[in-house]
Amino acid sequence: MTAQEKLQAMTPHELAQIVIREEELFILDVRNQSDFQEWKIDGKGIEIINIPYFDLMDGVESALEKLPKGKKVLVVCAKEGSSIFVGEQLVEAGMRDVFYLQGGMKAWSEHLEPVKVADLQDGGAIYQFVRLGKGCLSYMILSGGEAVIVDTARMTDAYEMFALAKHVTITHTVDTHLHADHISGGKKLADKTGATYWLPEKDATEVQFDYEALAEGKEVTVGTTKIAMLPVYSPGHTIGSTSLIVDDTYFLTGDILFVESIGRPDLAGLAEDWAGDLRDTLYHRYKELSSELIVLPAHFGSITELGEGGLVSARLGDLFAKNQGLQITDEDEFRRIVSENLPPQPRSYQEIRQTNMGKLSPNEEEQRAMEIGPNRCAVHES
Repeated sequence: MTAQEKLQAMTPHELAQIVIREEELFILDVRNQSDFQEWKIDGKGIEIINIPYFDLMDGVESALEKLPKGKKVLVVCAKEGSSIFVGEQLVEAGMRDVFYLQGGMKAWSEHLEPVKVADLQDGGAIYQFVRLGKGCLSYMILSGGEAVIVDTARMTDAYEMFALAKHVTITHTVDTHLHADHISGGKKLADKTGATYWLPEKDATEVQFDYEALAEGKEVTVGTTKIAMLPVYSPGHTIGSTSLIVDDTYFLTGDILFVESIGRPDLAGLAEDWAGDLRDTLYHRYKELSSELIVLPAHFGSITELGEGGLVSARLGDLFAKNQGLQITDEDEFRRIVSENLPPQPRSYQEIRQTNMGKLSPNEEEQRAMEIGPNRCAVHES
């Protein structure tokens, strides 16, 4: 029996490369309809249908007529077990090139795909870690044998393995703000590696652990060439949100400014208070910066924001010309838009905030359950 005639495993990395390269793939998602409607795999070359597993337990005949001939078919479920069962039935029914997603949507949610942003001086580089299954972005800036991780995801092994492969030591971890949509791995990674953990002081009034205050005037450097990370106070998504200018070129905006939207100010219940801060940051503080800065946000809301090689980025001047969140000239209208008719708040966001403060200590499975689903940190996401 050839590989084409067997059920084959597809890893999250292999799926990520298909999405990034915009290759064609047909997905049969066998999760419950409600789970599918809330969150699914997206890609420009992907066609997807949902037939719940319970509808296929007695046979896959109803699915066969809906599946394409001559295309790769990937069967997806929550943890992989159901997709293996359905995939094997499809193979027995004569289908070829059938795959199941290894680890299921659980693994897809947690996969971090490193994408190179650019080379820096003295052999250094900046990498964006794209979490395609959740729309989160984090960064590694490396130079002179050292590395800084910005907006670290909780899957810290990915950064450690990448740093090991690049022969660098992690010396700093930075959170641009207190996150509400995902559990930060910044403090955990810092404790494990002996790195310094940075967090904006205004977001840290309730944290239960030690940190270094991230603030304007406090320069974070990496490597022997001292690549500078200059903090820019950028309140609005949170009261402490702080952006970073790296090597005078790259602008890490956290959850304040995205490629196709802007950050929401309501995740601490203070939308009316923080709307003015958000507008001031976007329309005044950012406007004073060089339009040539390359914006590298902490999230993306749509697969359309991925550029060449999977990189999510944009020139600041282009965003001032095109991003709809930067086109609202009337202040009252801006306040209305960013405080009314917002997307649903992230799943378990209050518990996530408490965890990121050190007030809750959920186990691994509880953390995974808290994070499942898309991020909802932008104003214009649906």
